[in-house]
Amino acid sequence: MDVGQLAVRARAVHKAFYDKQTRITQQALKAVDLQIPSGSLTALVGPDGAGKTTLLRLMAGLMQADSGGLEVLGIDVDREPQAVQDRISYMPQRFGLYEDLSVQENLDLYADLHGVSAAQRSERYRRLLHMTDLARFTDRPAGKLSGGMKQKLGLACTLVRSPDLLLLDEPTVGVDPLSRRELWQIIQQLIAEEQLSVIVSTAYLDEAGLCDQVYVLHEGELLAQGSPAQLRRHAAGRCYIATPSNGQSALQLQARLIDANRLIVDAVPHGGEVRLVTQADVAQVQLSELLGGAPLRGTEPQLEDGFMVLLRTRLGGAPAQVDALEQKPPGDNVGSGSDVVIEVRDLVRTFGDFTAVASTSFEVRRGEIFGLLGPNGAGKTTTFRMLCGLLPSTSGFLQVAGVNLRHARASARRRIGYVSQKFSLYGNLTVLENLRFFGGAYGLRGKQLKARTDAVLEQFDLKGQERTRSGELPGGFKQRLAMAAGLIHEPEILFLDEPTSGADPLARRSFWRRITALAESGTTIIITTHFMEEAEYCDRILIQDAGKRLAMGTPQQVRELVQPVRAPTQPVLSMEETFIGIVERGRNGLGAGEVQV
Repeated sequence: MDVGQLAVRARAVHKAFYDKQTRITQQALKAVDLQIPSGSLTALVGPDGAGKTTLLRLMAGLMQADSGGLEVLGIDVDREPQAVQDRISYMPQRFGLYEDLSVQENLDLYADLHGVSAAQRSERYRRLLHMTDLARFTDRPAGKLSGGMKQKLGLACTLVRSPDLLLLDEPTVGVDPLSRRELWQIIQQLIAEEQLSVIVSTAYLDEAGLCDQVYVLHEGELLAQGSPAQLRRHAAGRCYIATPSNGQSALQLQARLIDANRLIVDAVPHGGEVRLVTQADVAQVQLSELLGGAPLRGTEPQLEDGFMVLLRTRLGGAPAQVDALEQKPPGDNVGSGSDVVIEVRDLVRTFGDFTAVASTSFEVRRGEIFGLLGPNGAGKTTTFRMLCGLLPSTSGFLQVAGVNLRHARASARRRIGYVSQKFSLYGNLTVLENLRFFGGAYGLRGKQLKARTDAVLEQFDLKGQERTRSGELPGGFKQRLAMAAGLIHEPEILFLDEPTSGADPLARRSFWRRITALAESGTTIIITTHFMEEAEYCDRILIQDAGKRLAMGTPQQVRELVQPVRAPTQPVLSMEETFIGIVERGRNGLGAGEVQV
């Protein structure tokens, strides 16, 4: 390959970081070699701490490699970082919009910073505002945009000048499926019209499947590379669909399979069935015994299947098992209709003349996993905060764990746990200090506090991290610590507001195995998520938009609103396709034919 045609060339790149507190040097990148052609769309994928962000920051000239060579657009980035920065645009995970400034003022500010001339701005603005569909909102403050609109504005600000290379670090984290689709349409349009080179890190393997090349990183090393089709082949001949039988639910079968660490690489619920990937050379008789008579059929591998095979092989081949340590025994009527722990009737929340939640009603039963889904700005987080007693409702009836929240929010809060959308623990405190603080806040003292702290450290694989400041933890560890803090007092109800945002598939599997185990033990789970595949783990889901309820029921019942009849040869509609279909119908005034159970 002609080096002149490369957007990026890395040769044995090393990068390490020294932690002064622990006096430990952590290797972020280890001898990474890669060649990325110009004009291509390239994905970096891998678990938390794999080195994706470090690699992008090195490419952007924001830090230097310890050793090795790195050329960007034919320029040695260590020697001439400014020359590289003059020709690239970089959008980090937390792009810095100025929330008090309007959309137009943010664009002007970034154009000023990049020295974009007045003559260039007019046409560039027109095109970017059209592509992002923000032309109607140029006077709106950035702080009043939805999450998806903020991401689109961040991308527009990144592109106020026309770069030769665009670096995107997880641009769709926290973005709903409709906005994700729109962002990718913008990226693909830029590549087609401007022959732009794009390198993107992503936690979504379906996004990586849209790319020309995919690089899989793990603990700073390049684990595999190739086209999506090439990486899918790692799971060839090992992918199946199992249909639950003998009164077994898809979640029960999935839990059984994922715990069978000698035989199964991966198992996820899908459309009332379970999609699974086996270990290599698993005998059919072994598989039949494990399935307990559940019918099985082969299916084509997906990119995520190949990714999971690569990681499981690297990690020793076994899904992480979940220890049910300290879980409460299930009651006799877990999930029964008579045991309602959350009751919501005609709930309304307004902010001035803006209605965030418009007269929504639902019930949640003990031991149920209940999914609250919707686009950015749908009112999910507002609903969550009212359910947790953190925000009073404007009107309506709201009862949690037998307590009316309009009159006794404090007493209800002692019986619930809450994990917020953004990491909200104390970054300057260590893992252990955070757990002790939150345990004390929930009334735990002495031996009881120590026992519960030890239990959650073990349960969430945080042993060895006790003295690490929480702000310095990788994203996956932060999420585990937030879960541990939310569960330290063994609450009856656990609220999870987009807890897997930005998490890779491996971390999400481990997370959901813990959640289903908690639900089986009687803990009620209320969750919001933008990973629509995770709706399959829920007993019931509610989809809302602009504060209004569009549909509620089991995942299969909601799917049938969009796909009422399916031919035997027709694939089951994914939850992402279902979600988009219901929201688009609602926005077009067609209604989704709501079902309730």
